Amino acid sequence: MELALARWIHFLAGVMWIGLLYYFNFVQVAALKAATEDGTAAGITKHVAPRALLFFRWAAVVTWLAGAALLGQHFVPAFTLQHGFAGIGIGAWLGTIMLFNVWVLIWPNQKKILGLAPASDEEKAKARRVAFLASRFNTMLSIPMLFFMAYGWQHSGVVFG
Repeated sequence: MELALARWIHFLAGVMWIGLLYYFNFVQVAALKAATEDGTAAGITKHVAPRALLFFRWAAVVTWLAGAALLGQHFVPAFTLQHGFAGIGIGAWLGTIMLFNVWVLIWPNQKKILGLAPASDEEKAKARRVAFLASRFNTMLSIPMLFFMAYGWQHSGVVFG
């Protein structure tokens, strides 16, 4: 029963995390650019982005923790890519890198961009670039990560022997 609950939490939090990642990259970036040009960006930067980023970063943590719970006693074999666990281990590593990017690169820089942390115009420009690149990198990593997450270790012998 606990395993089933962890699986559903992992799945639902992952849907929220990746869904918001795709929203930011495919919807909000372009919308914010257009809204900045016509002077209507305040609603997005004041009300939408901070709330979306709150759910984004905590969904990332919940997804990772539930994934770790699912691995249970197989956590170390997965993260060390041991025989039979390489597939899920690659997925776990990709998710870990993405989690790191969310908390260490994206969120601190978004705080500067949104005015939640003090920053000069020069610092905000740099923060925009770093957050943008980290977010795009996570979008690229999400595709193989989702493959390996769905793949699991139960069938990894098919590909990794």
